[in-house]
Amino acid sequence: MSESTPRFSSRFTFLLSALGIAIGTGNIWRFPRIAASNGGENGAGSFLIAWVMFLFLWSIPLIIAEYVMGRKARKGTIGAFVHFMGKPFAWMGGFVGFVSTAIVFYYSVVVGWNIYYFGSMTFTNLPNTTDASWALWNNFQNSFFPILFHAVAMGVAGFAIWKGVSSIEKVNLFLIPTLLGIVLLCVVRAVTLPGAGSGISYLFTVDWAQLKDPRIWLEALTQNAWDTGAGWGLFLTYAIYIRRRYGVIKNAFTTAIGNNMVSLLAAIMVFSTVFSILGNEMSMSKPEILEVMKTSGPAATGLTFIWMPQLFAKMPLGKPLAALFFLGLTFAGFSSLISMLELPVRNLINLGLKRTTAIGWIVTVCFVMGIPSARNLDIMGNQDFVWGVALMLSGVFVALAAVKYGLSRIIKEVSSESQDDWAFPRWWSSVVNYIVPALGAILLFWWMYQSATVYAPDDWYDPTSLYSVATCVVQWAIALAAFYMLNHWMNHRLENSIES
Repeated sequence: MSESTPRFSSRFTFLLSALGIAIGTGNIWRFPRIAASNGGENGAGSFLIAWVMFLFLWSIPLIIAEYVMGRKARKGTIGAFVHFMGKPFAWMGGFVGFVSTAIVFYYSVVVGWNIYYFGSMTFTNLPNTTDASWALWNNFQNSFFPILFHAVAMGVAGFAIWKGVSSIEKVNLFLIPTLLGIVLLCVVRAVTLPGAGSGISYLFTVDWAQLKDPRIWLEALTQNAWDTGAGWGLFLTYAIYIRRRYGVIKNAFTTAIGNNMVSLLAAIMVFSTVFSILGNEMSMSKPEILEVMKTSGPAATGLTFIWMPQLFAKMPLGKPLAALFFLGLTFAGFSSLISMLELPVRNLINLGLKRTTAIGWIVTVCFVMGIPSARNLDIMGNQDFVWGVALMLSGVFVALAAVKYGLSRIIKEVSSESQDDWAFPRWWSSVVNYIVPALGAILLFWWMYQSATVYAPDDWYDPTSLYSVATCVVQWAIALAAFYMLNHWMNHRLENSIES
């Protein structure tokens, strides 16, 4: 990749785009529900403590490693793994890239849901009851609209990356500040609701006895891994377009901490709204309120798509706030989706395709592969489980690549090139070398154990069972075997491709 290849025009536009990777629907949709699910009788603060700790033991170390790999190799995941580990490991980069791409198949569907709900909240009456909310959801899911809005999401995201980094940064210059403004506006309204203080108090109250429960730590680690996007290969891809003098340490800390701040703001907004409306107006007890927040609903949508619309209907200025809420979710989804598309597009460019051709292929394939998830929530749940857990394996692969290249070598080379950056944290080498691989192995074991004992205890060996151990192993094995067989071909294409 030549020095004439476009770069982010400034560190600021790069940081906004990197924040776009990390800030997604999971911050606003998943995080509040997971915090509630892991809260104790008195509060969810213990979960927050564990969650913040893993920011420094998983997310930031891996984001630093990804920035280094992208900036030094100047290629996508396949070329970066070849650069850092050697030609025999091209398959590993292929797998990391495929996992993130497989998530696009159904993530685009979710972005489409938010587009539809934004329109519904804007142009129709808000549902006042649970039955009305279910009717809105079921009528939508039983129509052709999920496929239509999946296509809209894919088309818009494909257009956003059409000109590469120049269009990516322009889109994020609009999306991210607007998204942050929407979140702050919704937070301000939520915390001024009567009874909102009870929700905020519960969110931040620490039940110290909970920290003895291993499940809290495992759930916190999982949420941090999914929340920040660390180990997905997305930061690696954007780092291709940063100038060598841009420091990676400041950027990694800013990206990760900024992402977690948005998650906390989203949690404050949701906890305040739910405790205010359900507690004050519907006279629910705290256990009943928490049960509503924990109930995942279809494809883990219960809180967001079933409860939030009717809660907005019960508050002053609820209709415009409901529209803003789903507009914010839409923007958060798009900011992540465009990075997820740029990753496979960059890999295809490195393998010799022109950008326009690569975008056409990726958008088409992702749309077609996403149709089953758009039509069937069980399929979506299966794909989310399989490739969500596979992200833990991707994170371990990124750590192994950094270790193979040499952690002390990375520190020396990157430090000499960067300007006005912080020094590498003293703990970074030890964490990447030992803790990240150990945590990745523990997480994989945890989710396989959950599958065998909770999700599919009677048919854990059946690959056709939605949440079985076998469905993960078989789908991962197919992908790994395919890229292993393509290893020589990918190296040949990398050597002979010409940057388009």
